Amino acid sequence: MHLHKSKQLFARAQQLIPGGVNSPVRAFKHVGGIPPFIASAKGAYLYDVDGNTYIDYVNSWGPMIMGHAYEPVVRAIQEQVQHSTSYGAPTELEVLLAEQILRMVPRIDQVRMVNSGTEACMTAIRLARGFTDKNKIIKFEGCYHGHADSFLVQAGSGVATLEIQEVPGVPSSVAADTLVAPYNNLQAVDTLLETYAGEIAAIIVEPVAGNMGCVLPLPGFLEGLQQRCQEQGIVFIVDEVMTGFRLAPGGAQERFQLDADLITFGKIIGGGLPVGAVGGKREIMSLLAPSGKVYQAGTLSGNPLAMIAGYTLLRELDLNRHIYEALEQKTQQLIDGLNTVFGKKAIVHQIPHIGSMLSVFFTEYPVHDFVAASAASNELFKQFFHAMLEKGIYLPPSPFESWFVSYALSDEDIAKTIKAAEESIEQILSR
Repeated sequence: MHLHKSKQLFARAQQLIPGGVNSPVRAFKHVGGIPPFIASAKGAYLYDVDGNTYIDYVNSWGPMIMGHAYEPVVRAIQEQVQHSTSYGAPTELEVLLAEQILRMVPRIDQVRMVNSGTEACMTAIRLARGFTDKNKIIKFEGCYHGHADSFLVQAGSGVATLEIQEVPGVPSSVAADTLVAPYNNLQAVDTLLETYAGEIAAIIVEPVAGNMGCVLPLPGFLEGLQQRCQEQGIVFIVDEVMTGFRLAPGGAQERFQLDADLITFGKIIGGGLPVGAVGGKREIMSLLAPSGKVYQAGTLSGNPLAMIAGYTLLRELDLNRHIYEALEQKTQQLIDGLNTVFGKKAIVHQIPHIGSMLSVFFTEYPVHDFVAASAASNELFKQFFHAMLEKGIYLPPSPFESWFVSYALSDEDIAKTIKAAEESIEQILSR
């Protein structure tokens, strides 16, 4: 495999764009090397500018649940684009997508479209503060809710990948209102609730962490958070930017039988286009302008191309719910193969997974929080990542990111991935 054109493009990009990329993890700083510059994608495959083909386990960090260039979504966008790309005015498509979301996700009453998951989480926090007239929030170490100031305190994802401990530009006054607890630790939450009694507006959590790798909630953790919020008048925010419409048609809210006050969405909700949304209980959502005084606006919110892409994809998932069973089967097939490969070579590892999300941690200990995720062998991950990339397998370039399986992935693709993993481990051990 060669990356001559990618190398040239990366050099040009670094002169024009900070770090050469428009989102930090893409720069491969954690794993080293040159990121392939992608020219196109179809189904389960990426094609770079150098003519290399990859089996894709990033899938645009989650949205491509049906694979790249999914025909119904492509046709819908092509038809809509003839009518213009933006109006800055209400459309029927916004209503259709809102109705579709409320059909699929249990126990939410209203939804507001925005342009990204970051914007959705930022709006949810503002709503919670407006509703409770309190300022402090509780988040969890290693959970990433976008790059708004309130969330960049002990965040996961790119912040963890780049080992940034404190983010310049985040005022200390803002950081002081963000309280942090270890993921899966209700005792730590109770300590914060007691210390800051009467001051907390919201608890925000990834129901399955996807930004310190795929880390699952322990039994009772999410339910415990919900109960505490209900008892103390705190807004319970479930960040489903990754898990929404991926773990089930109704996301984690359905899978874990939650009753969140607010839910944030992104990724799949846009069918691959930039879209986010915040949804929740009517009494809180009605505070958003123009119904209420909590202000949020966006020129491109409800963009017609994004709306038709999201509506088309969600409708397909809703009408063909067998897709979720097939996704879980594909994911389990991959995990079984990787477990066999690592087991034969006595490579200590953990593969936490749920639905079509998974991660590989090279550690002997179960991973339930960010400390455990950070203790895994990053050096072995780097070697494994590059060995797999050389064999045409495109993995997230960081151990702190979840893998995503798409419906387009075939049995042959999975077999190739497992074979590549076996060859990669043999190659690493022979050095």
